[in-house]
Amino acid sequence: MALVIPVILCGGSGTRLWPLSRSGFPKQFLVLSGDGSSQSLFQQAVERINSVGNKSNAKIRLGDTLVVTNEDHRFLVLDQLRELQSIKAKLILEPVGKNTAPALSMASLCAQQLSNAEDPILIITPADQTIKNQKVFTKALQDCIQSVEATSNSIAILGITPTAPETGYGYIQRASSKDQNNAYEVKRFVEKPDSKTAQAYLAEGSYLWNSGMFVLKASTWLAALTEFRPDISQASKKAWQSKSDDASDGVGFIRPGKEEFKAIPSESIDYAVIEKCPQSQFPIKMVELDAGWNDLGAWDAVWQVGQQDKDGNVTSGDTLITNSKNSLVYGSSRLVSVVGVENLVIVETADAVLIADRKNSQDVKNIVTQLEAQGREEKNLHRKVARPWGWYDSVDEGERFKVKRIQVKPGASLSLQMHHHRAEHWIVVKGEAEITNGNQVITLTENQSTYIPQGQTHRLANPGKTPLEIIEVQSGSYLGEDDIVRFEDTYGRN
Repeated sequence: MALVIPVILCGGSGTRLWPLSRSGFPKQFLVLSGDGSSQSLFQQAVERINSVGNKSNAKIRLGDTLVVTNEDHRFLVLDQLRELQSIKAKLILEPVGKNTAPALSMASLCAQQLSNAEDPILIITPADQTIKNQKVFTKALQDCIQSVEATSNSIAILGITPTAPETGYGYIQRASSKDQNNAYEVKRFVEKPDSKTAQAYLAEGSYLWNSGMFVLKASTWLAALTEFRPDISQASKKAWQSKSDDASDGVGFIRPGKEEFKAIPSESIDYAVIEKCPQSQFPIKMVELDAGWNDLGAWDAVWQVGQQDKDGNVTSGDTLITNSKNSLVYGSSRLVSVVGVENLVIVETADAVLIADRKNSQDVKNIVTQLEAQGREEKNLHRKVARPWGWYDSVDEGERFKVKRIQVKPGASLSLQMHHHRAEHWIVVKGEAEITNGNQVITLTENQSTYIPQGQTHRLANPGKTPLEIIEVQSGSYLGEDDIVRFEDTYGRN
């Protein structure tokens, strides 16, 4: 019985889906599939990949899911895993982004350590794709597993049946015939083509889109990485040897050595290893997947998978549309009205609005580049910001003041902290608050308030069983989020 470990690569930023996707809350944590599901792309990926170990398949023993994600996103992952009660997972937390090759190296080393001298088979998938036909997807993964079991040091990749001459994907050229495991030999990988070349690939028939999903043994990845990129291999092992472990809510956190991880060269799985495998000692096979795959790489892709009305429009939120066609309209915080437009993307959030021609939706990344160059916070965070203890929403601000609405989960608390440059007024609007204010600890309920002087040590906690909500009014010479000195923190933040 093969030991199979699902690996979710959950480190992308999804810049082409700004303003909904931001570095502090990237697209994999959003509900975007358009099929009526209330699950995020990350949650769908976790359940989808775990389906390979369903009860009808007695040949597979499924291990805990490994999620490789950014240190800053660990509590977003925890919150969303908590809703998937049947899934057991461990989180590998990257201190900085180094692309996917180091991420898979950490997962492979972790899988070997957890498997008690077995050589586990890894199923690797990005966290931000959609699949319409789960049954077909599961069968293709099982074919990949059988292919990897049949040949030593082999790799199996899922190739997507192309539906158009797409220039935004890399392609895989396969051989003409498949083996008993429905796997084709891979002849070569090719880069994203221009339009004319993509048309030729589609007409030729042996080229498929590279999905970024593949199956291999942990030992195979580590051996291939040592062969093709020994620098990444050595640096990854050093970072793993310096790791530390802790846990939250019963989920294990594994942190590679911070400085050692920073020293790993940044490279993708494809460039480091996969594209070098054809005709090497690491045979690579491809199983074809025709299951309604989409990587939601831009707003046009979100429109494609969405539920279109009779005029081809896809809507979400509070929207009104008249005399308009083939457009995506997304409202998150207010009414969005559209009159007489075609082929547009219109996305509204509390602090930003995007209007783009659908065919140019890939270029949204250029707006994000400008935001970064200007140091604007809209690149990183929404007005409403998730925190491990709950969330806050910056509802208003002006010269020397800021107003926030804050919600704290039952039993949760903010850090024991102080601010050098601001004072705070807290008004309880729902629930019960336990407040540390200097040497005092007081309890406040609805319509009661307190004042935290500048420089005073303080903490907000929710001792109750229902969410706590307060209004916070800040005043002072500097109101930035970095004006926090933490003395104690339940969540291990500095």
